[in-house]
Amino acid sequence: MQADLALEVGKKRLSRPALVLIALGVAALVSIALFMTLDAKGSWSFVLSFRGKKLLSLVLVAYSVAVSTVLFQTVTNNRILTPSIMGFDALYVLIKTAVVFFFGVSALVSIDSQLQFVVELFVMVGFSFLLFRWLFLGEERSLHLLVLVGIVFGILFRSLSQLMQRMLDPGAFNVLQDTLFASFATTDPTLLGIATVIVAIASFVGWRLMHTYDVLSLGRAQAINLGVDYKRTVAVILVLVAILVSVSTALVGPVTFFGLLVATLAHSLIGNSKHRYVLPAAVLLGVIALVGGQTLLERVFAFDTALSIIIEFLGGLVFIVLVLRRSAR
Repeated sequence: MQADLALEVGKKRLSRPALVLIALGVAALVSIALFMTLDAKGSWSFVLSFRGKKLLSLVLVAYSVAVSTVLFQTVTNNRILTPSIMGFDALYVLIKTAVVFFFGVSALVSIDSQLQFVVELFVMVGFSFLLFRWLFLGEERSLHLLVLVGIVFGILFRSLSQLMQRMLDPGAFNVLQDTLFASFATTDPTLLGIATVIVAIASFVGWRLMHTYDVLSLGRAQAINLGVDYKRTVAVILVLVAILVSVSTALVGPVTFFGLLVATLAHSLIGNSKHRYVLPAAVLLGVIALVGGQTLLERVFAFDTALSIIIEFLGGLVFIVLVLRRSAR
């Protein structure tokens, strides 16, 4: 009787967001356990090391995409937009295409992967810094202008990439396409160390700004009235977004709708917009989607399809639904 009473009191004390996070945490741990142990054969030291590297890359990508999308939607105050709208993915494609176009396909293969990663990171962050600095020079400019400029740059980058790709020979084009296709199954293990450090530093800076996220979601005017240094805070957050997007893109390739999928589900499941709940929920959903999905594809479907295709398809459906809801209103 006392045990039942204590259980009932515990249920009353746990809020909906807490219950959702507990359920997602359990599901994420189950996904990780299955990924690491299911159909494991041979030496456990080799299996754990091999699968552990893949697991780390999947977790890094899930974390980077989820956090960058939620933060970007916070500063833009729009749940349909994602960092890919800003042209970051298109810039990554342009960098890879330019390397093959000007230096040949051998340069793409022979250049150290860590050096490529650092160069891509600096170029993408540098682009975002210049864009954000120009945006905030004048008082009249707004985040809506940022989005429009990002879309224009994205179209420009894609057009330049397509122009150069059409002038490549078929062999070089095939090699380039392999590097541009998002693949969660094959990641470069040499990038995991530097990627983990970069994500950890970005997370520390983002954690220091945690108290401003809920205020920023109220809008620019309300945030300024409540004492937030709006320009500086938003600029820092957008640079963090650029860093996280760069890390995820360099590890697995461009993904367009994955962030939108996990962010939308996180908001729906949590039931409110408090970032202390939405951010971990989005990350856990990302881990479940990538680790659990990769486990199913590898152990059940034997690599009959690519996880990125399924995720992008579902994310695209979510995007269409959100657009239709907005137009209906």
